[in-house]
Amino acid sequence: MLDKTFPQYNWSRNGFTRNRWELLFPNQKRHTAKMKFKVRTLIVLLCVTAICVSWRGYMSFSLPQDERLCACERCLSEDDPWFMKHFNKSVEPFLSANYNLSEDTFNWWKLLRDAKGNFSNFRGKVERLFLMVPPSPDVLESSPDRCRTCAVVGNSGNLKRSHYGPLIDFHDVIIRVNAGQIKGYEADVGTRTTHRFMYPESCVDLDNTTHLVLAPFKTIDFDWLTGALTTGFNGGPHWAVRSKIKANKDLVMVLNPAFMRYVHDMWLEKKGYYPSTGFLALVVALHMCDEVSVFGYGADSDGNWSHYWEKLRKKNLKTGAHPGDTEYRMIQKLDEQQKLKFYTGF
Repeated sequence: MLDKTFPQYNWSRNGFTRNRWELLFPNQKRHTAKMKFKVRTLIVLLCVTAICVSWRGYMSFSLPQDERLCACERCLSEDDPWFMKHFNKSVEPFLSANYNLSEDTFNWWKLLRDAKGNFSNFRGKVERLFLMVPPSPDVLESSPDRCRTCAVVGNSGNLKRSHYGPLIDFHDVIIRVNAGQIKGYEADVGTRTTHRFMYPESCVDLDNTTHLVLAPFKTIDFDWLTGALTTGFNGGPHWAVRSKIKANKDLVMVLNPAFMRYVHDMWLEKKGYYPSTGFLALVVALHMCDEVSVFGYGADSDGNWSHYWEKLRKKNLKTGAHPGDTEYRMIQKLDEQQKLKFYTGF
């Protein structure tokens, strides 16, 4: 027991004084200082973390509407020089009753498949079609509180045994091309379709909820659609197409020839005669979606550009007038630049 009369220590009524504690426990002061430093450091770190989280929340939810493009984790942006070299948001993907196609673009488009008729004749056909189908396209607009996800499903043989079906069906918009089949291939290609891009020679019947997107390559294609959705179309024995098809007239959309030219010039750098329907559909998706996933494009593992539902009879099958290799490389580049997600099937 400590003696109150010990000469080095000051004794007080309330116990040891601070000096006496320091003398008896010389390490206590350093320990206390370290603890205080740790506490202060922890408080500073917590404050910095809170500020960062608050700032991220502010940037995510408080940006003005014209700066916040969508609610996706990653949106297609316009600040990438490479992407903006190709992407032109001002080009309308679809025709409308009020859209004025330039005669210069018409003359470019007319040469794709040696279309008959002059510019005035073309405009008359378009006007008649828009008396029957919606005068403006049904497109889901971008919004800061919405994330528009799109799956573009091509017809490549590399879809076989891919098991992409559930992933494809998970998207909001599911775009299919030409006569791409579903029945019997659901595990690999999914079950849903919201938009089907096709032209007369590749037409199929559609259910009442699917948008028919006409990819016109000649002026008679407008006549065909008008007739095929009403009383029937008679194109003569030289043109073997179906005279009638099943589709919802209220969901019809028509690809803009100016958009087709833009894809050929800007995205494919004028390679090939004209873009494939599949590549046109893919670039449309970049214009109308916030996140794009691509399936079923390119050759199969043996290098053949075959369809997944067909038994391949002709080896070394290529893409004809379409610049298939150029289109494929562009899809790969878009995937590398994280502008879309490319599922190769291999």
